[in-house]
Amino acid sequence: MGVSLVAVDEFEAPGVGIFDFPPLWDGAPHWLNKPVVMAAFGVVLVCSLAWAAFASPKLVPRGMQNAGEYVYEFVRDQVARPFLGKDAERWMPLLLSLFVLILVWNFMGVVPVLQFPVNSHIAFPVIFALVVYVLKIYLGIRHQGLGGYFKNMMFPPGLPKPLAIALFAPLELLYNFVTAPFTHAVRLFANMFAGHLLLAFFSAAGFWFLIAHPTLPGASIGVLSVVTTVAMTGLEIFIQFLQAFLFTMLAAMFIGGSLHPDH
Repeated sequence: MGVSLVAVDEFEAPGVGIFDFPPLWDGAPHWLNKPVVMAAFGVVLVCSLAWAAFASPKLVPRGMQNAGEYVYEFVRDQVARPFLGKDAERWMPLLLSLFVLILVWNFMGVVPVLQFPVNSHIAFPVIFALVVYVLKIYLGIRHQGLGGYFKNMMFPPGLPKPLAIALFAPLELLYNFVTAPFTHAVRLFANMFAGHLLLAFFSAAGFWFLIAHPTLPGASIGVLSVVTTVAMTGLEIFIQFLQAFLFTMLAAMFIGGSLHPDH
Protein backbone atom coordinates (compact mmCIF):
# COMPACT_ATOMS: atom_id res chain seq x y z
CA MET A 1 0.00 0.00 0.00
CA GLY A 2 2.91 2.30 0.75
CA VAL A 3 4.21 1.89 -2.78
CA SER A 4 0.78 2.67 -4.15
CA LEU A 5 0.50 5.82 -2.07
CA VAL A 6 3.93 6.96 -3.25
CA ALA A 7 2.90 6.35 -6.85
CA VAL A 8 -0.30 8.32 -6.34
CA ASP A 9 1.64 11.16 -4.72
CA GLU A 10 4.10 11.28 -7.62
CA PHE A 11 1.47 11.16 -10.38
CA GLU A 12 1.12 14.51 -12.14
CA ALA A 13 -2.14 15.02 -14.00
CA PRO A 14 -1.86 16.62 -17.45
CA GLY A 15 -2.67 20.34 -17.39
CA VAL A 16 -3.20 23.13 -19.87
CA GLY A 17 0.45 22.78 -20.84
CA ILE A 18 -0.53 19.93 -23.18
CA PHE A 19 -2.08 22.57 -25.45
CA ASP A 20 1.19 24.50 -25.81
CA PHE A 21 3.30 23.41 -28.76
CA PRO A 22 6.74 24.79 -29.60
CA PRO A 23 7.75 25.65 -33.19
CA LEU A 24 8.54 22.63 -35.32
CA TRP A 25 12.24 23.46 -35.33
CA ASP A 26 14.58 25.99 -33.79
CA GLY A 27 14.28 29.29 -35.58
CA ALA A 28 10.88 28.51 -37.09
CA PRO A 29 8.08 31.09 -36.65
CA HIS A 30 6.33 30.67 -33.31
CA TRP A 31 3.03 29.96 -35.06
CA LEU A 32 4.43 27.08 -37.12
CA ASN A 33 3.61 24.23 -34.74
CA LYS A 34 1.77 20.91 -34.64
CA PRO A 35 -1.81 22.31 -34.57
CA VAL A 36 -1.14 24.52 -37.60
CA VAL A 37 0.34 21.61 -39.55
CA MET A 38 -2.62 19.42 -38.56
CA ALA A 39 -5.03 22.15 -39.63
CA ALA A 40 -3.36 22.40 -43.04
CA PHE A 41 -3.35 18.61 -43.34
CA GLY A 42 -7.07 18.57 -42.53
CA VAL A 43 -7.78 21.08 -45.31
CA VAL A 44 -5.81 19.02 -47.83
CA LEU A 45 -7.57 15.85 -46.65
CA VAL A 46 -11.04 17.39 -47.04
CA CYS A 47 -10.18 18.68 -50.52
CA SER A 48 -8.84 15.26 -51.49
CA LEU A 49 -11.95 13.49 -50.20
CA ALA A 50 -14.19 15.93 -52.07
CA TRP A 51 -12.20 15.39 -55.26
CA ALA A 52 -12.35 11.62 -54.88
CA ALA A 53 -16.10 11.75 -54.28
CA PHE A 54 -17.26 14.27 -56.89
CA ALA A 55 -14.56 14.70 -59.55
CA SER A 56 -16.16 12.08 -61.81
CA PRO A 57 -19.72 11.54 -60.56
CA LYS A 58 -21.62 8.50 -61.78
CA LEU A 59 -25.37 8.11 -62.18
CA VAL A 60 -25.28 5.21 -59.71
CA PRO A 61 -22.94 6.33 -56.92
CA ARG A 62 -20.42 3.95 -55.42
CA GLY A 63 -17.59 4.11 -52.93
CA MET A 64 -16.44 7.64 -52.13
CA GLN A 65 -19.19 9.24 -54.20
CA ASN A 66 -21.79 7.31 -52.24
CA ALA A 67 -20.29 8.42 -48.91
CA GLY A 68 -19.96 11.99 -50.13
CA GLU A 69 -23.59 12.11 -51.18
CA TYR A 70 -24.70 10.82 -47.77
CA VAL A 71 -22.79 13.63 -46.08
CA TYR A 72 -24.13 16.19 -48.55
CA GLU A 73 -27.71 15.06 -48.04
CA PHE A 74 -27.30 15.11 -44.26
CA VAL A 75 -26.09 18.72 -44.24
CA ARG A 76 -28.69 19.77 -46.81
CA ASP A 77 -31.68 18.13 -45.09
CA GLN A 78 -30.73 18.60 -41.43
CA VAL A 79 -28.96 21.98 -41.57
CA ALA A 80 -29.51 24.00 -44.75
CA ARG A 81 -33.17 23.47 -45.66
CA PRO A 82 -34.67 24.00 -42.18
CA PHE A 83 -33.07 27.45 -41.92
CA LEU A 84 -32.54 28.60 -45.51
CA GLY A 85 -35.47 27.08 -47.38
CA LYS A 86 -35.24 27.80 -51.10
CA ASP A 87 -31.76 29.29 -50.64
CA ALA A 88 -30.37 26.05 -49.20
CA GLU A 89 -28.59 24.81 -52.33
CA ARG A 90 -26.94 28.20 -52.86
CA TRP A 91 -25.26 28.04 -49.45
CA MET A 92 -24.43 24.33 -49.43
CA PRO A 93 -20.76 24.79 -50.52
CA LEU A 94 -20.07 26.93 -47.45
CA LEU A 95 -22.10 24.84 -44.99
CA LEU A 96 -20.78 21.51 -46.28
CA SER A 97 -17.19 22.77 -46.14
CA LEU A 98 -17.69 24.08 -42.58
CA PHE A 99 -19.22 20.84 -41.35
CA VAL A 100 -16.70 18.46 -42.91
CA LEU A 101 -13.61 20.50 -42.02
CA ILE A 102 -14.70 21.04 -38.41
CA LEU A 103 -15.57 17.35 -38.14
CA VAL A 104 -12.18 16.26 -39.49
CA TRP A 105 -10.34 18.66 -37.19
CA ASN A 106 -12.37 17.39 -34.23
CA PHE A 107 -11.83 13.72 -35.08
CA MET A 108 -8.08 14.25 -35.06
CA GLY A 109 -8.37 14.21 -31.27
CA VAL A 110 -9.03 10.45 -31.27
CA VAL A 111 -6.80 9.42 -34.17
CA PRO A 112 -3.69 7.56 -32.95
CA VAL A 113 -0.42 9.49 -33.34
CA LEU A 114 -2.25 12.76 -34.10
CA GLN A 115 -4.36 12.73 -30.91
CA PHE A 116 -5.11 16.44 -30.83
CA PRO A 117 -8.35 18.19 -31.82
CA VAL A 118 -7.40 21.27 -33.80
CA ASN A 119 -10.42 23.19 -32.54
CA SER A 120 -9.17 22.96 -28.96
CA HIS A 121 -7.00 25.95 -29.94
CA ILE A 122 -9.32 28.94 -29.65
CA ALA A 123 -7.88 30.69 -32.74
CA PHE A 124 -9.47 28.22 -35.17
CA PRO A 125 -13.09 28.40 -33.87
CA VAL A 126 -12.72 32.19 -33.58
CA ILE A 127 -11.81 32.49 -37.28
CA PHE A 128 -14.77 30.32 -38.29
CA ALA A 129 -17.14 32.33 -36.07
CA LEU A 130 -15.82 35.66 -37.38
CA VAL A 131 -16.32 34.57 -40.99
CA VAL A 132 -19.94 33.60 -40.24
CA TYR A 133 -20.47 36.75 -38.18
CA VAL A 134 -19.18 39.14 -40.86
CA LEU A 135 -21.20 37.28 -43.50
CA LYS A 136 -24.32 37.54 -41.34
CA ILE A 137 -24.01 41.31 -40.96
CA TYR A 138 -23.11 41.82 -44.63
CA LEU A 139 -26.11 39.82 -45.85
CA GLY A 140 -28.43 41.53 -43.39
CA ILE A 141 -27.44 45.02 -44.54
CA ARG A 142 -27.41 44.03 -48.21
CA HIS A 143 -30.88 42.47 -48.19
CA GLN A 144 -32.58 44.75 -45.65
CA GLY A 145 -30.62 47.98 -45.90
CA LEU A 146 -28.66 49.49 -43.02
CA GLY A 147 -31.69 51.04 -41.35
CA GLY A 148 -33.91 48.05 -42.05
CA TYR A 149 -31.36 45.64 -40.63
CA PHE A 150 -31.18 47.41 -37.28
CA LYS A 151 -34.92 48.09 -37.24
CA ASN A 152 -35.79 44.43 -37.80
CA MET A 153 -33.23 43.42 -35.21
CA MET A 154 -34.35 45.76 -32.42
CA PHE A 155 -38.00 46.52 -33.17
CA PRO A 156 -39.94 43.38 -34.18
CA PRO A 157 -43.53 43.92 -35.37
CA GLY A 158 -46.16 43.91 -32.65
CA LEU A 159 -43.83 44.82 -29.79
CA PRO A 160 -44.71 48.10 -28.00
CA LYS A 161 -42.10 50.78 -28.77
CA PRO A 162 -41.39 51.73 -25.10
CA LEU A 163 -40.74 48.10 -24.22
CA ALA A 164 -38.57 47.62 -27.30
CA ILE A 165 -36.49 50.72 -26.57
CA ALA A 166 -36.10 50.05 -22.85
CA LEU A 167 -35.50 46.31 -22.87
CA PHE A 168 -35.62 44.41 -26.16
CA ALA A 169 -33.34 46.62 -28.29
CA PRO A 170 -30.39 46.68 -25.83
CA LEU A 171 -30.64 42.92 -25.31
CA GLU A 172 -30.75 42.28 -29.06
CA LEU A 173 -27.73 44.52 -29.66
CA LEU A 174 -25.83 42.70 -26.92
CA TYR A 175 -26.84 39.32 -28.32
CA ASN A 176 -26.08 40.05 -31.97
CA PHE A 177 -22.79 41.89 -31.50
CA VAL A 178 -21.32 40.18 -28.42
CA THR A 179 -23.05 37.06 -27.14
CA ALA A 180 -23.83 35.30 -30.43
CA PRO A 181 -20.34 35.40 -32.02
CA PHE A 182 -18.67 34.76 -28.64
CA THR A 183 -20.72 31.67 -27.79
CA HIS A 184 -20.54 30.42 -31.39
CA ALA A 185 -16.75 30.15 -31.11
CA VAL A 186 -16.41 29.26 -27.43
CA ARG A 187 -18.93 26.39 -27.51
CA LEU A 188 -16.84 24.50 -30.06
CA PHE A 189 -13.53 25.39 -28.41
CA ALA A 190 -14.62 24.57 -24.84
CA ASN A 191 -16.00 21.14 -25.73
CA MET A 192 -12.88 20.13 -27.65
CA PHE A 193 -10.59 21.56 -24.95
CA ALA A 194 -12.36 19.81 -22.07
CA GLY A 195 -12.73 16.51 -23.92
CA HIS A 196 -9.05 16.38 -24.84
CA LEU A 197 -8.01 17.25 -21.30
CA LEU A 198 -10.16 14.46 -19.84
CA LEU A 199 -8.85 11.88 -22.30
CA ALA A 200 -5.28 12.95 -21.58
CA PHE A 201 -5.86 12.64 -17.83
CA PHE A 202 -7.31 9.12 -17.87
CA SER A 203 -4.79 7.91 -20.48
CA ALA A 204 -1.91 9.25 -18.39
CA ALA A 205 -3.33 7.64 -15.25
CA GLY A 206 -3.65 4.28 -16.99
CA PHE A 207 -0.09 4.47 -18.31
CA TRP A 208 1.27 5.54 -14.91
CA PHE A 209 -0.33 2.76 -12.83
CA LEU A 210 -0.14 -0.11 -15.35
CA ILE A 211 3.16 0.50 -17.16
CA ALA A 212 5.34 3.07 -15.43
CA HIS A 213 4.54 1.87 -11.87
CA PRO A 214 2.90 -1.57 -12.16
CA THR A 215 2.18 -2.31 -8.50
CA LEU A 216 -0.63 -4.59 -7.40
CA PRO A 217 -2.54 -2.03 -5.31
CA GLY A 218 -2.32 0.57 -8.09
CA ALA A 219 -3.32 -1.84 -10.86
CA SER A 220 -7.01 -1.43 -10.07
CA ILE A 221 -6.67 2.33 -10.57
CA GLY A 222 -4.86 1.73 -13.86
CA VAL A 223 -7.51 -0.68 -15.14
CA LEU A 224 -10.29 1.71 -14.15
CA SER A 225 -8.49 4.54 -15.94
CA VAL A 226 -8.14 2.49 -19.14
CA VAL A 227 -11.81 1.48 -19.08
CA THR A 228 -12.78 5.10 -18.51
CA THR A 229 -10.53 6.20 -21.38
CA VAL A 230 -12.26 3.79 -23.77
CA ALA A 231 -15.71 4.92 -22.64
CA MET A 232 -14.72 8.58 -22.80
CA THR A 233 -13.33 8.09 -26.32
CA GLY A 234 -16.70 6.82 -27.53
CA LEU A 235 -18.45 9.75 -25.88
CA GLU A 236 -15.91 12.18 -27.28
CA ILE A 237 -16.48 10.94 -30.85
CA PHE A 238 -20.19 11.65 -30.42
CA ILE A 239 -19.47 15.13 -28.99
CA GLN A 240 -17.04 15.88 -31.83
CA PHE A 241 -19.73 15.08 -34.36
CA LEU A 242 -22.37 16.99 -32.38
CA GLN A 243 -20.24 20.13 -32.12
CA ALA A 244 -19.53 20.14 -35.87
CA PHE A 245 -23.28 19.80 -36.47
CA LEU A 246 -24.23 22.55 -33.99
CA PHE A 247 -21.66 25.01 -35.31
CA THR A 248 -22.85 24.50 -38.89
CA MET A 249 -26.50 24.65 -37.86
CA LEU A 250 -25.96 27.98 -36.08
CA ALA A 251 -24.13 29.31 -39.14
CA ALA A 252 -27.15 28.39 -41.28
CA MET A 253 -29.49 29.98 -38.73
CA PHE A 254 -27.50 33.25 -38.74
CA ILE A 255 -27.40 33.38 -42.53
CA GLY A 256 -31.10 32.54 -42.78
CA GLY A 257 -31.96 35.24 -40.26
CA SER A 258 -30.18 37.85 -42.37
CA LEU A 259 -31.77 36.67 -45.61
CA HIS A 260 -35.28 36.21 -44.21
CA PRO A 261 -35.78 38.43 -41.14
CA ASP A 262 -39.54 37.87 -41.18
CA HIS A 263 -38.96 34.22 -40.30
